[in-house]
Amino acid sequence: VHGGASTHSIAEMSVSYAERLKKGVWRGDCGVDEILDSQEELTRKVEELARLIRGSEHVVVHTGAGISTACGIPDFRGKNGVWTCEEKALPAPVGVDFALAVPSFAHMALKALMDSGRIHYIISQNVDGLHLRSGIPRNKLSELHGNLFVEECEQCNTEFFRDFEITTVGFQRTGRLCDLCNGYLRDKCLDWDDKLPDYDLETARKHSREASLSICFGTSLQMQPAMNLPVMTTYKYKKKQHGKMVICNLSPTRMDKRACLLI
Repeated sequence: VHGGASTHSIAEMSVSYAERLKKGVWRGDCGVDEILDSQEELTRKVEELARLIRGSEHVVVHTGAGISTACGIPDFRGKNGVWTCEEKALPAPVGVDFALAVPSFAHMALKALMDSGRIHYIISQNVDGLHLRSGIPRNKLSELHGNLFVEECEQCNTEFFRDFEITTVGFQRTGRLCDLCNGYLRDKCLDWDDKLPDYDLETARKHSREASLSICFGTSLQMQPAMNLPVMTTYKYKKKQHGKMVICNLSPTRMDKRACLLI
């Protein structure tokens, strides 16, 4: 790992990241009303989720920006999200320094569940790098939209996980060279019209098809193709029976009717 952490605030960096993305693209529904379960209902649902996890052979977790808000990282479409505030002409949300953000209890709980063999793969739409920082192995993680802290060599495809934010998006050359082959390094963060990384997407599809249970945490399930991956679990493939899908999110999603449990 090379370089140092940035001194910009996460609010500046989130807005800066959003500003780097192409304009004129539908960004999804922002500021949707949130629904909170009562404590009694929440306890019942969590117990049901634990029962489903214990009874499933292959569990895949799908994560969105909501899992990182507890780390001080604003989301984009939530009630206080970057794009929600922009649409309402409100000041950008304030948070911690992006490079200094640490994995939340939820991130570490997923790591513990993976270490214990309860979950088997994580598919994330987040670009914050917190799953890797929590200790999730790269071969157990698909980062569908990339990672703001990763550079990849265009020649040997080696990835370098940095402690500073890469300032470009769209797989542009970053100006640094590979430590192994001296090839050019490129950022690994998608712009709106970029193709998803082949390995991450195909591996995500494979695990989604094989899963007996897919759990969605903190995602409004609005972006293609990520929104369709957990639904694949509910289909029957060859000898595999229909799996189940659970959605844990503060706001309703378009896939709620396909879920066996909503938290």
